[in-house]
Amino acid sequence: MPDKGGLELVLCWHMHQPQYRRSADGVYQQPWVYLHAIKDYADMAAHLEAVPAARAVVNFAPILLDQIADYVTQVETHLRHGTPLRDPVLAGLSEVYPASAADRAALVASYLRANPTRMIDRFPVLRRLSALAAPLREDPRLGGYVSDTYLRDLAVWYHLAWVGETVRRDDARVAALAAQAQGFEASALRGLLALIGEVLAGLVPRYKRLADEGRVELSFTPYAHPIIPLMLDFAVAREAQPDIILPRAHHYPGGLERARWQIHAGQAAFRRHFDREPAGCWPAEGGLSAALLALLDEAGVSWTASGERVLRHSFAAQSRGGDEASVHRAFAVPSSRLRCFFRDDGLSDLIGFSYAHWHADDAVANLLSHLENIARLSAAEEPPLVAIIMDGENAWEYYPENGYYFLRTLYERLADHPVIRLTTFSDYLARHAVPAELPPLVAGSWVNGTFATWIGSPDKNRGWDMLVQAKIDYDRVMATGRLTPEERARAAEALAVCEGSDWCWWFGDYNPRASVMDFEALYRRHLHDLYDILGVTPPAFIDEAFTEQQREEIGRGGAMRAADAV
Repeated sequence: MPDKGGLELVLCWHMHQPQYRRSADGVYQQPWVYLHAIKDYADMAAHLEAVPAARAVVNFAPILLDQIADYVTQVETHLRHGTPLRDPVLAGLSEVYPASAADRAALVASYLRANPTRMIDRFPVLRRLSALAAPLREDPRLGGYVSDTYLRDLAVWYHLAWVGETVRRDDARVAALAAQAQGFEASALRGLLALIGEVLAGLVPRYKRLADEGRVELSFTPYAHPIIPLMLDFAVAREAQPDIILPRAHHYPGGLERARWQIHAGQAAFRRHFDREPAGCWPAEGGLSAALLALLDEAGVSWTASGERVLRHSFAAQSRGGDEASVHRAFAVPSSRLRCFFRDDGLSDLIGFSYAHWHADDAVANLLSHLENIARLSAAEEPPLVAIIMDGENAWEYYPENGYYFLRTLYERLADHPVIRLTTFSDYLARHAVPAELPPLVAGSWVNGTFATWIGSPDKNRGWDMLVQAKIDYDRVMATGRLTPEERARAAEALAVCEGSDWCWWFGDYNPRASVMDFEALYRRHLHDLYDILGVTPPAFIDEAFTEQQREEIGRGGAMRAADAV
């Protein structure tokens, strides 16, 4: 145990999904918003509620909050008035199933998109239903033999697998459905849909209550999760990676205006959902640049954060190595009220990628040992501030029981720890007024301190060039003044969706083929929807496959799927 000092710890969970809802018809192209909501966002709130001394920062992407609210409305109006659900996966609980063999096979495949070990094989009935679907993977034409009875059972079990572990343990309706096992009728499906609606409707109030009690600090990301440093200047990617190949376009037109729009729209959406001003901002992908720091300060943001390697690169550029503890503090941005934090990459990645394979007690003990060593070895006069910042949703499906034992044990052990104090960024700043001075920032993200995950490869650069052309056409139409105020607002939001970070994240040969194809298709659909609002014919290239995976699929005979992408 450390014999001096102490340590302050911020656990910052970033909740984020891109826009899956098409503006053209409101139909959801993927179900991940509501599935992660009933599993991860619900569980993360429950663990904080269960340990009164626990503290955390919870960061929400506003476009995620808007979609959760839309799902709440969908479920409520469906249960009251029979209004159709606009998510094909969720609609399975209202017994809406496609007629064609190929579409039925595709729906079955959608109901098996989950971690096979932790979420499918865990439940014997779902494992058996999955095995029965094996022939469809080889020949989708067999989908014509899939019965509605099978689809009802599969829909129920898929959603039971996605229900959060805390919901599973506390709600008798889940236990009753699991005990029935099969042969579900309309009343059972309706009851499960009602449960899902209740969980969704309760999320924002639960986090608001935790914030009101001082147990959670809520923060935001600019509206549609854009990589603002690249919107402002493609060339900042060369600050950490001088040899990176940039898009054909020299810059994103009007990037400064759009960056301000994304920040202000994000703040407005946060106020709309949580009835308060956010003090802090986790920028999309932890992407920071000097220009973005200035914009955040201009917008009244008190703190922001990024990855440790961004700080390391900034120190190195000044020939300042910085000791191992240098990341564990707050930094003042010169000539600004803004304060900046940097996550401990090693500890964050242990939770995100390693501890899922450990016994929960051993994983928590190992993390506490690392933190105690940081406290013991710190030479700073004030206790070091360790920031663990990570995705708050995707890691848990790799843990047993959705991370239940790890997270509950982690909060309980930290709450009683004699040396480690759980805190939030704003609380820390209120008690520690003298931060270190931030060196001139070398722009980068949480991934290796560079922007290579979003720019620099042929497919990623093609995505940017398509967006640049869309922005040129957007500006041309806006300048005519022919759109109504409502149309202008819709166009601005549709453009914001296309500016999101997730599209270029997925374009790359290191990602699964199916995911790359899905996100390329969705990106081109969003561009189409923008042009529809603008009332002009989109360029032909929007209909052309451009990622390596999509081109290969066409070459293998998948032309129909590529054509269906828009």
